[in-house]
Amino acid sequence: MSDALPPCPACGSEYTYELDPLLVCPECAHEWTPAVPEAVKVIKDAVGNPLADGDTVTVVKDLKVKGFPTAIKVGTKVRNIRLVDGVGDHDIDCKVDGFGPMQLKSSVVKRSDRLRQPRADHAAVSLRR
Repeated sequence: MSDALPPCPACGSEYTYELDPLLVCPECAHEWTPAVPEAVKVIKDAVGNPLADGDTVTVVKDLKVKGFPTAIKVGTKVRNIRLVDGVGDHDIDCKVDGFGPMQLKSSVVKRSDRLRQPRADHAAVSLRR
């Protein structure tokens, strides 16, 4: 049993034991709570691409907004999103042009390309005068 428990952080003793939510060292009587690694929550868009803070996303379906006569249309770009633990399934905090600040569900957006590289066949042409 003591093989799975970490050693005492105060004295380094390997003879620690569990006492309800605490770990206890019998040699120095130090008590501490075990460190529980937090699972990293990956938020994905409607297509399955992972989202990050600062991304630009595109709305994939019309969204009715309370208090507004019009809906947020398909294809509306939302820039500079923040990932939050919002109310219900709303995990994106953003500002939508024409509607203001709001929270969106990640299931109704699609990540836009982060960096669009110019294609080789569309080389820049200089104008001569």
